[in-house]
Amino acid sequence: MRNIVLGVVAAGISAALGWLARTYLWKRKLRRKQAFFGLPDNSESLLVVNREAGGPELTVMRHDVFALLELSALIKDCNAHAQVVAHDAAQQGFGERTEFCVGGPASNRRMAAHLSSLLPGVRVNVDADPGPDRGAFQVGTESYQLDSGKGEYVILARLTAGERRESRPVFLFCGQRAITNQAATRYLARNHERLYRKYNGNSFVLLLKVVNSQAYGPDVVELVGDVTRAAQTPLPESETVPAPRPSRRSSRSSSGTAEGRATGS
Repeated sequence: MRNIVLGVVAAGISAALGWLARTYLWKRKLRRKQAFFGLPDNSESLLVVNREAGGPELTVMRHDVFALLELSALIKDCNAHAQVVAHDAAQQGFGERTEFCVGGPASNRRMAAHLSSLLPGVRVNVDADPGPDRGAFQVGTESYQLDSGKGEYVILARLTAGERRESRPVFLFCGQRAITNQAATRYLARNHERLYRKYNGNSFVLLLKVVNSQAYGPDVVELVGDVTRAAQTPLPESETVPAPRPSRRSSRSSSGTAEGRATGS
């Protein structure tokens, strides 16, 4: 009888210790995730999206909706809350609330402001007229052209205001097409733990390449490289991408709308 009682007690203690260990590991994982995204319990965040050109309604393209769903799941996992805001209605600074800004500068005014002030080494060709450089990225001295459906690029960045570690971060998903924005959010969801360990809460800018999206969708993504230094170093005027020529179609040439028509979204 004594051996039975001791066995039951030992099993109970082992189960309790196992439960405590799993709870500790789960909470540590959650705290790391919250720290990386700047989302403590019950905090607020912003999802900034582009608005469909030509109308007052907040209409988001299909792949950008999928990107928002990816981000909403991350926010919910952190026990935080999200507010969806149109790019031309988000008139506030950064650092107070975590912000997820989705879309290229042609359709997202907020993204254009972030690139200008936070990533002066990045230029995006927003010319609406057809041409080989349409939608091209310039990061430092390197240029990355859009090969629609085969090889497309997207910038994924986590940025904080100055050196204040307690500032809430801004996440940028700036792609050449809307499907690349979704690919970047999915990449972040899958790799945030590795990125947390590598950058330890510091800012970073990654250039990703979406491979053969016409066959694989947003699932096959290659890391081109860490371009943080080049993206944060201002470009000389002689090396900037030429300004876009005026066009009646410019209001609809964006990472969300132009390729939305091409993909039937």
